[in-house]
Amino acid sequence: MGADHTRPAPSAPPGVRRILVATVVPLFVATLIAALVLWPWDAPDPAAGTEPPRQHGTVTRVVTEPCPPAPETPEGGPDGAQGPCGTVTVRVDDGPAAGQQVETPVPAGPGAPAVAVGDEIILVQLTDPADPSISTYNIAEHQRGKPLVWLVVLFAAAIVAFGRWRGLAALAGLAASFAILLTFVLPGISAGSPPLLVAVVGAALIMFVVLYLTHGVTAQTSVAVLGTLGSLVLTGVLGTIATAATHLTGFGSEDATTLSVLQVDVDLHGLLLAGIIIGSLGVLDDVTVTQAATVTELAHANPGLSRMQLYRAATRVGRAHIASTVNTIVLAYAGASLPVLLLLTADSRAVTQILTSEFLAQEIVRSAVATLGLIAAVPLTTGLAAVVTTAGRRGGEVSEQAEPPTTPAPRPAADRSEALEALGGARATDPTATARSGWPDGGRSTETAW
Repeated sequence: MGADHTRPAPSAPPGVRRILVATVVPLFVATLIAALVLWPWDAPDPAAGTEPPRQHGTVTRVVTEPCPPAPETPEGGPDGAQGPCGTVTVRVDDGPAAGQQVETPVPAGPGAPAVAVGDEIILVQLTDPADPSISTYNIAEHQRGKPLVWLVVLFAAAIVAFGRWRGLAALAGLAASFAILLTFVLPGISAGSPPLLVAVVGAALIMFVVLYLTHGVTAQTSVAVLGTLGSLVLTGVLGTIATAATHLTGFGSEDATTLSVLQVDVDLHGLLLAGIIIGSLGVLDDVTVTQAATVTELAHANPGLSRMQLYRAATRVGRAHIASTVNTIVLAYAGASLPVLLLLTADSRAVTQILTSEFLAQEIVRSAVATLGLIAAVPLTTGLAAVVTTAGRRGGEVSEQAEPPTTPAPRPAADRSEALEALGGARATDPTATARSGWPDGGRSTETAW
């Protein structure tokens, strides 16, 4: 692994650094205090014993057989799905029954796993309530641990190989993001805290940790942090207004309805807003870091650019970035909701009714609000970066530079003739006069013409 040749960002003047510290540090302290206040210290543990025990197993034998004829419904059709039928012998690999061979029916029905000899699967143990000594087993799904581990290892190796130390820092930031989500955001919402407030505080905490860990404690990173935080607040305000104007309840999906039954304390409307905040954070980080880095690199490449020139040039880059990012946001939301979108295309209702339904309306609001927050991030971060980058100059004007040595301009023909005559007189007494003539060719062309 070679050395990282990334050029460090130019340091800001001491006065600018002090202003950034005085701005960022109180915001970070306020975020920590809010996180401690909202932290789910007494969050209830998941209920134990409600789920049937699961064990790992390995398929040793599969026997298929014809399915018995299904009884007909009163309408004349078959009752229930057909096949496959048969038995599967599984060796239990862990738990109280480790080493035993158990028989289960061949998995059937929509989404049932197709098993073969040698497959590693997960067994669900079902106990008869009337006689706890009687247990039956069903195959729930395949074990996916090993392929997922290899995929994660390949993912991490590719990031480190390409990004080197910066890639390693990015992996650490990713781990920190998941840790904050799993230990603060999700338990806090489950405990009944306001989802929007928990999401904003959690997103700010993720932003501080990830940006400074990945990009270092620099003025450029602080600019990206301030731009991201301002855009997050604006996204939250716009999301609150948009969901209220469109009368969204948060019950736009089956998952939300199921959650409302299992956890009655969760505010689904606030959960919708929290999802917009968390979903916008990753793209906002990308835009703000890019804009801050663009201004810094432009100023480094051409120190003569004024504050307004830096702003305009970096904004042109931001426009191109936003144009591609908007498509990314919409396609990401569409891809996550593709099965439901396909179901809606088969709906017999009018297109206008489908588009204004709860599910699609919340996806439209989610995409539009996230895009507005991104658009606001470009001028906010670019303007702040331009001010910070040019703070060492007077009013952001063009900096003074040492004038490079210039080549003397060609002499007019009349002056050249006079110089030739003078040179002719000088040559008779000083052979080095040609070299001191001051012409670009050192007088060689004059000597040839002579």
